[in-house]
Amino acid sequence: MAEQNAPRRRRDPQRRIAEIAAATERVIAGRGIEGLTHRAVAEEAGVPLGATTYHFATKDDLITAALERSVERFGAYLEDWVARRPELTPEQLTVLLTDALMGCFGPARDTQVMEFELYMAALRRPALRAVADRYMQLSTDALLPYTDPVTAHAATVAMNGITLRGLAGTRPPTRTEVEAVLRRILTPNPALPSPGHGLKPPLRTGRVP
Repeated sequence: MAEQNAPRRRRDPQRRIAEIAAATERVIAGRGIEGLTHRAVAEEAGVPLGATTYHFATKDDLITAALERSVERFGAYLEDWVARRPELTPEQLTVLLTDALMGCFGPARDTQVMEFELYMAALRRPALRAVADRYMQLSTDALLPYTDPVTAHAATVAMNGITLRGLAGTRPPTRTEVEAVLRRILTPNPALPSPGHGLKPPLRTGRVP
């Protein structure tokens, strides 16, 4: 009788959605985009199959949720990274960015592969492209306290390419190779204004660092 009179635990839809999105990331990390199904996500999340299809009607809905989760996590990481490094010389920035990129090819490789699979899913899914754009914008914004906008964009593009090539190729780049590329990009050009000159302060909205 006591069990019958006990109040039911209230459902938390937002928590359930977050659990399913997190499970989607884990399934993609283990099986890739091609192995993503509602059933696999339900099993990974420990929820009924109907819960996944209720909150995410299609496979693309699952991918979108996982990509948004990944971007939000990346933005929080960048915001903290910049806040702890208010000032950096070009050489310091080169070394620290190289540290971060080399970490992508070590213990964090599986996570990086999963995030790139989500990013590349936008190739054939136009609805994902606005979310994917945020990856690049967050990276560029994070570099603006240290260099000019064109250099920040160039470094972002280079790091994106270095990471993808290192993950998909037969071998990752060496530290010397990565530093050489970033140092060439980040070396101040005397013809350009100094960092921050005439620029609005970047928004702290934010994989690079």
